[in-house]
Amino acid sequence: MAQCSSLIGRQIGVLANRDGEIGYVIVGDANGIFIPELLDYPLGRKVLRGLRLIHTHLKDEPINQDDLTDLSLLRLDALIAVGLKDGHLHNIHLAHLLSYPSERPYEIKSHIPFHRMEALLDNFDSMVSQLETQMQNALFVSEGGLLSLHDRRERAILINVSKTPRSEQEDSMEELKELANSADVVVLDTVLQRPKEINPKYLMGEGKIKELLINALHKGATMLIFDQDLTASQIKAISDITELKVIDRSQLILDIFARRAHSRDGKIQVELAQLRYRLPRLTGKGTAMSRLMGGIGGRGPGEMKLEVDRRRVRERINLLERQLEALRRARRQRKAQRIERGIPIVSIVGYTNAGKSTLLNNLTKSKTFVEDKMFATLDTASRRLRFPRERDVIITDTVGFIRDLPKDLFTAFRATLEELEDADLLLHIVDISNPRFEQHIKSVEKILSDLGLSQKPQLLVFNKEDLIDREEAEGICKRFSAISISAIRPETFYRLLSAIEAELWPIQLSQ
Repeated sequence: MAQCSSLIGRQIGVLANRDGEIGYVIVGDANGIFIPELLDYPLGRKVLRGLRLIHTHLKDEPINQDDLTDLSLLRLDALIAVGLKDGHLHNIHLAHLLSYPSERPYEIKSHIPFHRMEALLDNFDSMVSQLETQMQNALFVSEGGLLSLHDRRERAILINVSKTPRSEQEDSMEELKELANSADVVVLDTVLQRPKEINPKYLMGEGKIKELLINALHKGATMLIFDQDLTASQIKAISDITELKVIDRSQLILDIFARRAHSRDGKIQVELAQLRYRLPRLTGKGTAMSRLMGGIGGRGPGEMKLEVDRRRVRERINLLERQLEALRRARRQRKAQRIERGIPIVSIVGYTNAGKSTLLNNLTKSKTFVEDKMFATLDTASRRLRFPRERDVIITDTVGFIRDLPKDLFTAFRATLEELEDADLLLHIVDISNPRFEQHIKSVEKILSDLGLSQKPQLLVFNKEDLIDREEAEGICKRFSAISISAIRPETFYRLLSAIEAELWPIQLSQ
């Protein structure tokens, strides 16, 4: 290698596996080499790839940052730079990764004379084996404490890159943590970036994204979750430099919805939203290279796989849209029956995890699923609620709202949310114990406005009053002209029931 490299004036590298077999031979230029995609040696959940990179340095340069980036991102067993001086072998430079936790993700051993190389590499295999064992048995630090690498849950680094004020970034990151928790993702670390300009390719600079990826791999992450919606080209660009999963906020919400949808209606709407999200993100050689031509001279092997995939997605979307329309007609029939009976409808709306399902359960003595997570319940539930004076209402619990609800999800669930048009009263439930409750109120009001429901009679109800000081709760209620309750304490419901009666039957009550 040294002789060939000196003769042609270019760096030469080889990638060898643990059996000493050469898998790749790379010829670079005078300053570096370009490592190809290592398809034959996928990483997966392995901590090391099982490959060693050995390459020449024409001027006996020490291991540089590009070398260390390759070592860290590709999870190589080791990187060995063979230094040349006057065309002859001179020094050996070696770097290998370190197990977490350690201050640095790698260790460097430089300027070792070539004639001492055997002593350096004498126990190399056992050292790599020992290092891999340490990595596999490492306990990683998450927000919930220590975490074993054997834990099969996804481990994520959460990333927010925007030009918004720091306080807004922090609020948004807290919400992203809650979403990750709902998706059963372990959060290892969070990264907030406020660049002067957003990089159109990586959101942040290439150096910063590589530094972030090295940190993520060192901490044992399996996934990167961006708080901003990523374009197809951004996902591809970031995925090209790492084998970690790369998703954005919308994709995370769609995954949560897919887990929580149990009714046929909910499953269809979630699948429709997922397909609409994925369709523009299907990437390949591009439509310009499509062989979808007909006629003389245009016949050929047929469509590209990418075009086939897109066509199948469009066909599935059309099928799901027809099924949704059939379900919508069925809802209209049920609506007509309710109108005939003259039973008022009260719909519970609010930010996700505000306690809507808990309130429905305790008001109507029912048992819909509840959990202290965002979007714990997804399917609409309707129950009958009996009032004094032989009065009944139908009370419904709708899907929770969230800030910047993904467009595809909003479109798919619009049919379900249109049921709110039939409501005689909207109960807007707010978690008074959440420090961001005012932003939650604005987010819900914006969605109701988008649905054309701003003029519907509304009753603002602050839930979880038992989690804050009583005087503070009274002050907030006065400021917002609202009432407060605790959904887990039925003795607080009298204020709510009285307010509902006053809204639905004002004339009878005045008499």
